[in-house]
Amino acid sequence: VQLQASGGGLVQAGGSLRLSCAASGRTFGSRVVGWFRQAPGKEREFVATISWSGSSTDYADSVKGRFTISRDNAKNTAYLQMNSLKPEDTAVYYCAAGRYGIISYDTGSYDYWGQGTQVTVSS
Repeated sequence: VQLQASGGGLVQAGGSLRLSCAASGRTFGSRVVGWFRQAPGKEREFVATISWSGSSTDYADSVKGRFTISRDNAKNTAYLQMNSLKPEDTAVYYCAAGRYGIISYDTGSYDYWGQGTQVTVSS
């Protein structure tokens, strides 16, 4: 599975962005997808996860109520809708696909990673 993240950019605080994660390969639809982010000087952190079917999702407390993860298995694509963005959301955002179908918060559960897309939120 190869993943390509896109949709990042520069936005003012309070604005919105939608990230996309396009996947190649036949097994994407059976894998959990996660979004993670890494700010300069910080460790990579969990943002959101969605099960293979889309029936289960979960979020980091810092983004709960503002971000929404979704997927379209017919298009081999996952999304992260980000609303009410804050300067502290500034980071490189990575999508990842895991070996199992259930949601996971642990980077170790994810076998495939996209290249990352920069999100910058100005105050």
